[in-house]
This record gives sequence, structure tokens and C-alpha cells, in this order.
Amino acid sequence: MHAAAEFITETYALGAGPWTMTPVTRGALGQIWKLSGNGSSWAVKELLFGCDEEQVGREAALRAATEDLGIASPRLMPNRDGAYVSQLATGSGESYVKLYDWIDGTRADASDPAVLDWFGRTMALLHRAGEGASRTPGAWYEECPRDADWKDLHQKVREAGLPWADALGRFIDTSAAELAQWVTPSEPDDLVTSHLDLQPQNVLVGPAGPVLLDWDNAGPASAERELARAVYVWSGGNRPDTDAARRLMRAYRSAGGRSAVKGPESFSMLFATDLNFIYVQAECAVDPDVTDAQRAFASDKAAACLRSVPDLAAVSRLTAALETVG
Repeated sequence: MHAAAEFITETYALGAGPWTMTPVTRGALGQIWKLSGNGSSWAVKELLFGCDEEQVGREAALRAATEDLGIASPRLMPNRDGAYVSQLATGSGESYVKLYDWIDGTRADASDPAVLDWFGRTMALLHRAGEGASRTPGAWYEECPRDADWKDLHQKVREAGLPWADALGRFIDTSAAELAQWVTPSEPDDLVTSHLDLQPQNVLVGPAGPVLLDWDNAGPASAERELARAVYVWSGGNRPDTDAARRLMRAYRSAGGRSAVKGPESFSMLFATDLNFIYVQAECAVDPDVTDAQRAFASDKAAACLRSVPDLAAVSRLTAALETVG
């Protein structure tokens, strides 16, 4: 990655080297690298499946708005031309990169009361900063694959001989149909511009406290549905810690958050994103036009997600536990 490091340091005017780039972690959409040199470190996010430059603009705008409210996050750095994303030529083609502050810290512990309090307050501040959104949420959050789509995909997975083909078939026949009935369009008066990927893995606890990462998905969504999805994820998923869920909700309300979790319909965003994620990972796992590494990554992700599909009974228990929070 020597050539890539040279390109990035020149494009972002980081100064003379030597610079080194080391891989850190791989996500569904990109690879994170640590760029080090001149006594400083930066996080480089390489986008592996293209880039929506308007989306990057929304990310930058929301970050700036929430910074004034005290939400700590890595700076998204503009390049020498003032753009927040740069096109990088590599040996395998072209990709896009974004540059952020490097944050040292440990992953947030969702069982830590102080972290739950911080997260509840942070989500309320996000919703306050993003009030009045007018754009319609993306299909990823509002729609899910149709029966015919699942049937066609299952056939391809079976033909590819992937070991989780039978599990995918059982999922299609049961959970996919059960959850899809709750996926509906949001009400326009509940829309905010927000982070849209509020998971513990996107929070690092550094010397100065928690820092919210991974703003790539920033955009419009239902505040109620983002709240429900976040409470489900932060309280333990299908085995919810109801005390943790109530604590998070109390912190959200105390900081001015106005939404509430009302029932399975509140979890439409959770169901849509999980269904869509399984679908696109399974689709990528049999895509002849991506690399072997990308197919293997997608196959592992699909298999793992099929083992942790949201359970309607768990959602009902979580909803009941939150009824006591005023």
C-alpha cells in the first residue's frame, strides 16, 4: 500500500513521510487502514463498492451539526480541493477513500450503566439536531425483498453449494415472511436526519470518553424506528436485558428525546435492515463479478446473520418492559 499512502498524504497535504498503512478491520462496505507518520495517525476508510458523494455530504453536515451539541466523533477531513472523498487508483481498479482522525480506545461495553446513559443522551441529541427532515428514507430502511426475490436467490445459493443454503431456506419460509409484514413506510411527521447505524461496535471509549464512529449511513429516518432498533441492539438483541433497555430509554427521555417504542411496528427499521443485509450478503456470496475475498466475507456474514434474526417474541418482551418508562 506504499503507493496508496503516498497518494493519500499528497491529496490531504499531510506532509512528507515516511508513512505506513496497515489494515485494521473490514466492514460490510469498506476496509479501515491506519495511516501513520510524522508523529500522527489517521484512519483511512476505503470504500469497496463505490461511493455516493451526496451521501458523504450528508455525513459531513450532520457531523458538524452534532459537534456543536457535544457529540464526540472523528473529524472527516477535506482533501486539498475541499472534497470529503477522494478517488484512489489501485492495482485492482479504482476505489474511494475518506480520511478521519485516528481514535485510540476500546469498544463500548453495552452493559456499562455510564455508557448506556451516554448513548441515550447522544441519541436524543442526534434526533434534536436532525429534526425537520423532509427527504424520504431510503429503501434499505423502508422496504425488504419480495418472495420471488428470496426464491431466486435461494436457488443460486443452493446451486453454489454453500453450507448455509438450507438455513437460508428455513429463514425464507419462516422469519423472513413474519418480519416483512411489519416493514412499512414511515410517517412523514416523525422524520429526522440521523446516524442510522447506532451499534456498540460503532462507539469507542477513549481517554476523553465515548466517541461515535461510522457515520457513512447518515440520512433521514423515523426517530421512533431508529430508537427501537437501537434499544434492541444495545440491550442484547433476542435476549434483552430489560433493565439496560429502561435505563437507556430514561436517559433518552431526560435529554429531550420525544419518541417511544409502541409495538412491533416500531421495529420496522430493524426488520428491514436485517432482512436487506442478509439478502445483499447472500447475493454477494454468489456474485461472479466480485473477488474471492469479497464472496468469502459475504458468505461468513450471511451465515452469521441467519443465526441471529430478530425474534418477534423478544421484541414484544422489550416493548412491554419499556411501557413503564414515562
